[in-house]
Amino acid sequence: GRGACFAEREGNKMADVGRNTTLCYLERGSEWLMLHRVKKKNDVNHDKWIGVGGKFEPGESPEECLVREVKEETGLTLTRWRYRGIITFVLDGTAEYMHLFTADGWEGQMIRGQDCAEGVLEWVEKGRVPELPIWEGDKLFFRLLAEERPFFSLKLCYEGDTLVSAALDGQKLF
Repeated sequence: GRGACFAEREGNKMADVGRNTTLCYLERGSEWLMLHRVKKKNDVNHDKWIGVGGKFEPGESPEECLVREVKEETGLTLTRWRYRGIITFVLDGTAEYMHLFTADGWEGQMIRGQDCAEGVLEWVEKGRVPELPIWEGDKLFFRLLAEERPFFSLKLCYEGDTLVSAALDGQKLF
């Protein structure tokens, strides 16, 4: 249950310390580049709309992973980005540390939206994003991004698709 979210709980045996990933939202005026995850079977993000990114390779910094993953998934080479926060994403007792970036500078030609191996890329009006099937906690960090909040740490704990607790900069939200 909810206990898997809190390390101070006695006897908490999480499988490992979690994996590191990057998550990036490319920004073009009033739009975010979103990835509709429809291609992979057994994808925890299946049918959800998320940003682009992926798992760190050994020895990579968050920025190196960011640039590599964005290039692999979109064909674009980032030239300007901001490191916005870290999201501790706990799903059914397994942790992932997502290094959250936004980017508004790139070069090269974007691949056709349906040619991405991970799903379909689409530019979406920022105001429409909360209406899409996104993770509930993503609404929290989109709000923080919109507020231009300085670097933040957001912890989101899920059981299945249900957000059961959240904390911002170490303070429990619920």
